[in-house]
Amino acid sequence: MRRFLNQPFLDNTVSSFLWPLIIILLVIIFRNFLSRIIARLVYAIIKRWTPGIERKDFVHLLLKPLAVFIAFLVFVASIDHLQYPHLLNFKINFLHTDMAGMLLGIKLIVLTILFFWVILRLVDFGALVFSHRANLVQQPSGNQIVFFFRDFIKVIIAFIGFLLIMKHIAGKDWTGKLIGAMGIGAAALALAAKDTIENLMGSFIILLDKPFRIGDYIKINDVAGNVEKVGLRSTRIRSDNKTFITIPNSQIINSILDDITLMTQRRVKILLELDPATLSSSVMNVLEDIQNLLRADVDVLDNFTLNFNDISNRAYAVQLIYYTQITEWQAYNALKQKINLEIIQAMENRNVKLAKNFDLKTGS
Repeated sequence: MRRFLNQPFLDNTVSSFLWPLIIILLVIIFRNFLSRIIARLVYAIIKRWTPGIERKDFVHLLLKPLAVFIAFLVFVASIDHLQYPHLLNFKINFLHTDMAGMLLGIKLIVLTILFFWVILRLVDFGALVFSHRANLVQQPSGNQIVFFFRDFIKVIIAFIGFLLIMKHIAGKDWTGKLIGAMGIGAAALALAAKDTIENLMGSFIILLDKPFRIGDYIKINDVAGNVEKVGLRSTRIRSDNKTFITIPNSQIINSILDDITLMTQRRVKILLELDPATLSSSVMNVLEDIQNLLRADVDVLDNFTLNFNDISNRAYAVQLIYYTQITEWQAYNALKQKINLEIIQAMENRNVKLAKNFDLKTGS
């Protein structure tokens, strides 16, 4: 057994490979346990600045990226003490480097990706903390600001990570080459990024001007629904059909926007066309009954109008317009149904009928 462990393999002994392999396997098996302990220790340090946020939320965000980061870090540390094999000491001409340099670059790239993955999850946790504080002070617009800056900061961090990865891939002087190339294609790049810049500016305008908040029911052109998210490029709306609609922010700021959630009153318009054989006294009685039932309803405002508008050989036209402070859609429809039934009952009590071929016209 000892002879086998001392046998040379890739310029190292078998035993020198055995211990790193055992350590790596142990870390892979217990990586979630180790990352959970580290996450809990970090939470214990920062919990004084995160009131109201439970430890499980922090652990849930960091568990997976931290587990992968720790496992790869232990892997790198375990094999670094091994002697580099001469068998792998060869040039890779099309990459202008050797195998050792390529492996070093891969190691640095993976470490950079995993490190920034952890940082992005920490940004998510920070957004969770500020969102909780915004909810405590009951500021719905605060959540909108928090989520916007969360996405904005994550884009910046991801871009920094991209620059570091490019440095590992292309070398230290890649920035100078990039700047030189941009001098040639700057116009083409600016044209390609035109829509992106417009949408980004639109997101800042929405954030500062606050034409709506997350959760508001809005209508933009022919699109209506509840706002679920305002991102860097677009705003996402859940439509009445429960579909997910994405609208570019530049289109929102250049369109007529109706925030229905901010509506203080709803209007109901009804056109009744009565049978022209109806007696004038019956028409007057029905109008009086409708006025009384509207005044008796606490959900109907006093500024309603009820007019005998038109006379023709086809029908007597009566127009009713009333307002209510009920803006919630289902409650609003329930009120309309209640009023409509009471109007029908009033007409039945006065023996007043609708004109033949009557087309009921209602609106809001």
